[in-house]
Amino acid sequence: MPITSGHIRETLDDYLGARPGEKWRLASIVELLDAEADLADREEFRGHATAGAILADPAGRVLHIKHLALNRWLLPGGHLETVDVSLLAAARRELTEETGIPASAIVPAGTRPVHIDVHRIPAKGEPGHRHFDFRFLFRSSADVGELQTEEITAADWRYADTIENETLRGRILEALGAALGAGDR
Repeated sequence: MPITSGHIRETLDDYLGARPGEKWRLASIVELLDAEADLADREEFRGHATAGAILADPAGRVLHIKHLALNRWLLPGGHLETVDVSLLAAARRELTEETGIPASAIVPAGTRPVHIDVHRIPAKGEPGHRHFDFRFLFRSSADVGELQTEEITAADWRYADTIENETLRGRILEALGAALGAGDR
């Protein structure tokens, strides 16, 4: 069964229950859900849900991928597909597709996203729109397999404390139960 707006709302409500201070930042998602927008539909150009994966290794490093079209280092993730039964499953699918790491080698660190990011996607072949990226933490000791070369040009393990987004960095370090400072490597 494909992801429903009800599932997206439940996931968002669970997240906001743990992080009520973020209600103002994620109000645009709530507004669209209240307007009965189908946020699982990538053609909903007011904004739609995407799923992101944060893969940490035992040393506290996080896997980054170099996106071909954007020529930027990002975390694995992407659009929802009709085969996805949950946002967590979509994040795991994207992770395995992009990195070649088998799903059996990836363990979710929980069922609640560690971060939800709202960002604009510029018009390029489709209207500009927003992505509501539900980011889940996974753990693995496996290394990268065959990359999805249609979208990814490289992969690199980087320490979690080097992630630029301060909120995301803090959430990952908190979730890993680590306090990896620059001098702790």
